[in-house]
Amino acid sequence: MSLLVCPQNHMPLSPAEGALLAKLNRAISAGGVKNSGGRPVEGPWRGGLVRKDRLVVYPIVDDIPILLPEEAIALDSIDKTAGK
Repeated sequence: MSLLVCPQNHMPLSPAEGALLAKLNRAISAGGVKNSGGRPVEGPWRGGLVRKDRLVVYPIVDDIPILLPEEAIALDSIDKTAGK
């Protein structure tokens, strides 16, 4: 896990905690969450990796981190959808 870094700025990534995943999944189920590539996000997410600055989260699908910039979700976008 210590080798995983953000593909955009090389900041370290860490596993998303349960509270963040719950908030993300509420926002996804409410609709309107899009990834950085502009596509609607479907869920629920079972795992994610959060960048050290806590600005973006990358999905983990079938235990595989998807570290593509266009798959990231800006965390401020879920604050607007799910509430703080």
